[in-house]
Amino acid sequence: MTEQLSAKHHLPDRFEVPSPFRAAGFALFLGFFMWSLAGAEISIRDLLAGLPNMGQIASEMVPPATDRFVPMLQSVLVTFQMALVGTVIGVIISIPLAVLAARNLSPAPWVQVAVRGLVSFFRTVPDLAWALFFVVSVGLGPFAGTLTIIVDTIGFCARFFAENMEETDAGPAEAFSAMGAGRLDIVMCTVLPAALPAMTNTTLFALEKAVRSSVVLGLVGAGGIGAELAVSMEMFRYDQAAMIVLMIFVLVLAVERLSSTARKRLIDGR
Repeated sequence: MTEQLSAKHHLPDRFEVPSPFRAAGFALFLGFFMWSLAGAEISIRDLLAGLPNMGQIASEMVPPATDRFVPMLQSVLVTFQMALVGTVIGVIISIPLAVLAARNLSPAPWVQVAVRGLVSFFRTVPDLAWALFFVVSVGLGPFAGTLTIIVDTIGFCARFFAENMEETDAGPAEAFSAMGAGRLDIVMCTVLPAALPAMTNTTLFALEKAVRSSVVLGLVGAGGIGAELAVSMEMFRYDQAAMIVLMIFVLVLAVERLSSTARKRLIDGR
C-alpha cells in the first residue's frame, strides 16, 4: 500500500546537471541577450519620462471623434475588400504552387526546390517592403495593397498547402496510380479532398492575417484605413486616431469571429 501511494504521489524529478555543452550554450545565449538589450536601447528612465506624454495623448483621445465617421467607415470597407480579394487570389495561385512544392506531387526535385525557394522569398520579404515596391510600381491606393496581400498570402498558404498535401495518406494516390490515373487526376481526386480541411483552416487564418496586414499597409500609401490613421497622427488629431483604432478593432474582431464560426462549420461540422 505504501509503495502504491509513493508511486502515485512521487516527488518531481530533480533538475539534471547540464552538460558542459548545454551550459556553454546557455551562457552564450544569456550574453547575447544582454548585448541585445543594449542594442535595443531599453531605458527605464526614458519610459518613466515618457509616461506623462502617454497620458496627455490618451487624454486627447477621449472622447473619440465622430466628425469623419462615414469616410472612415468607407476606408474600413476598402481595407476589408483589399484583404478579401488579396486572400482569394493568393489562395488560388497557392494551390498549383503547393502541388509543385510538395515532395509527393512535384514532377522533379529541381522543380520542388525552385518553387519552395520562390515561396520562401515571398514569405521572407516583409509586407511593408512589398507595399513600398508596389506603391512605386503601380502608384498609391488599394491596388498596391491588394498586390501586397496576394504576395503575402502566397508565401503563407503555398508553404502550408504543400505540407498539408505531403501529410495525406499515400494509399488512395497509389491505388489511382496503379489504375493508370494521371498526375492531375490523382491530385484532384485523392490529395486535394484529403488535404481540404487543413487547407481551409490555413485559408481562414490567412484571411485574418490579411486584415491585420492591410491596416498597416495604409501607413505607406497602400490604401485603406491605415492611410486615415497616418493622417490623423500627423495632424495631431488623436481623437480621430482613437476612433480609427476602435473601428479597426471591431473589424478584426468581426473577421476573427466569422472565421472561427466558419472553421467550426466547415471542419468540425458543428
